[in-house]
Amino acid sequence: MVDLRFKIEGAEAERFSVSPLLIFFLRVETELQRRVDSIMLNCQIRIDATRRAYSAVERERLGELFGAPERWSETLRSLLWAQVSIVVPRFEGETTVRLAAPCTYDFCVASAKYFYGVTDGEIPLTFLFSGSLFFKDEPGSLQIEQISWSTEANYRMPVELWREAMEMHYPNGVLLRLDAEAFDRLYRFKRRRGLLGFEEALATLLDTAEAET
Repeated sequence: MVDLRFKIEGAEAERFSVSPLLIFFLRVETELQRRVDSIMLNCQIRIDATRRAYSAVERERLGELFGAPERWSETLRSLLWAQVSIVVPRFEGETTVRLAAPCTYDFCVASAKYFYGVTDGEIPLTFLFSGSLFFKDEPGSLQIEQISWSTEANYRMPVELWREAMEMHYPNGVLLRLDAEAFDRLYRFKRRRGLLGFEEALATLLDTAEAET
């Protein structure tokens, strides 16, 4: 089996995309003494939540994911972020490619809850690779080898990088998804109170609830 090594050398928020993306710069190395024609690469990106410490504020914000802090020794676990696929073009020895990971403000998705809940520091990530490697042997015949599922790379991503990506697309805002019935009730409340926007309607409801509490 051809030995492949992967390393994440850095990351940045993509500025010119329709939706929020984080770009990871993936270095691929091989000891194969000939040209690699291409690699059809699959990558599963996981959040290694157990590999960092959390402040009291973060524990409160992450309660929906992991429960009460006193139970975190049992409930804290890794989370799936994304499954992405790319084609690594022809190279010899080593190359660097851009691996794009989608971001979302959909709080039905565990990764969005986690990224929003962590306030500072770094997020430990694991990249798990699979796929197919294409190259020619000495006689010139095409060879195909599978990439072992044990092939991986680790990276500690600054939390601010995710916030930067979201701020580019949703400046000073957060998306909130409601089902149709809840939206109709909120819209009806807004109209009846003569309120100008949905933020004002939500603020009125929250102020009332907090006053009653």
